[in-house]
Amino acid sequence: MSAEKLASMIDHTLLKPEATPAEIEQICKEATEFNFASVCINPGYVEIANEKLKGSNVKVCTVISFPLGATTTNSKVCETEDAIAGGAQEVDMVINIGRLRSRDYNYVENDIRQVVKVAHSKNAITKVIIETCLLTDEEKERACLLAKNAGADFVKTSTGFSKSGATTADVALMRKVVGSGMGVKASGGVRSFADAISMIESGATRIGTSSGIKILLESK
Repeated sequence: MSAEKLASMIDHTLLKPEATPAEIEQICKEATEFNFASVCINPGYVEIANEKLKGSNVKVCTVISFPLGATTTNSKVCETEDAIAGGAQEVDMVINIGRLRSRDYNYVENDIRQVVKVAHSKNAITKVIIETCLLTDEEKERACLLAKNAGADFVKTSTGFSKSGATTADVALMRKVVGSGMGVKASGGVRSFADAISMIESGATRIGTSSGIKILLESK
């Protein structure tokens, strides 16, 4: 795989709570230099990223109800509307994990659908974070099906802020469940070229990582 193709699959990510505006500006500069797919930042920095990425092909990606997913559906909708108004073109939302585990599937599907509805009305895409490390395989499968039924564009493994991140087994499982019509994003713990390639070979079409530059340098 060429470095250019790999770069186009990477969301250059900085979600640490201590990230400063200057650091956000720096990753935007890096993203344009390496032509990453997007920068993924917290909602409070969407407007900064939007300003810095104007005129580039790099998208502004942000996170919704991050990292726990336990806010109300209405708050997720409002957060999505606000993020898109500020310039976000992609939103990565966290499902309500406890509701999923208690088999309240109608709630979870509606939660996703309401965010998707807002995003699609503004030509933004939605990635659904299911936090695989907290789920059984059966729950992972169900979460993927709910995201698919709700019209989401991607399913995503992890926030990177829980017990562990992406695994090739989880990516392969998610790809099997959603088929070829949805994206699968591997996120959390993808720190090397070998990690990235293994995720892609397992079915990932997007990689969320703060190690994008290191990965690309290793690919050459």
